[in-house]
Amino acid sequence: MMRIKKWLKELVLFSVIALMVIGAIDWWRAPTMPEDMDFSQQMTLSGQPIDLQQLSQDRPVVIYFWATWCGVCKLTTPMVRGLANDNVQVVTVALRSGADSQLAPALEKAGFTLPTINDEDGIISDNWGIGVTPTFAIIYKGNMVHSTTGWTSAWGIKFRLWLTEKFS
Repeated sequence: MMRIKKWLKELVLFSVIALMVIGAIDWWRAPTMPEDMDFSQQMTLSGQPIDLQQLSQDRPVVIYFWATWCGVCKLTTPMVRGLANDNVQVVTVALRSGADSQLAPALEKAGFTLPTINDEDGIISDNWGIGVTPTFAIIYKGNMVHSTTGWTSAWGIKFRLWLTEKFS
């Protein structure tokens, strides 16, 4: 019994330290939403304009910055599709993944139907200070309220969305 208590204590301590490290890394690698961001001028690959200010007024929006060449993105993209299937608003930004004529067929082949903005030359990612793919930003009422980089789980994103809806 004493051994189990000791292991539980160590597990709790490890978990707290891991959460602190993850939080510090996310803070350090956090993107910065541009002051003059105008997503109303951005068009998805399907030709639809995106107005992030308007889209995020009633419910948070997850912006998923990813790339076709990103190995971790291959693991997180199915999770992002699952979030969209769970009625989470998701807009994706494909970073330096080729011209529209290259990206659109690749997305179609993968069954990727989420609204996607092609950041072919990296201007959007540069403006946001994206240094890691994938990067997730949660926008609510036109402001970035949470972000995380690298691999994350659906539960991690859903927890951040819950925090946003309860406390923002």
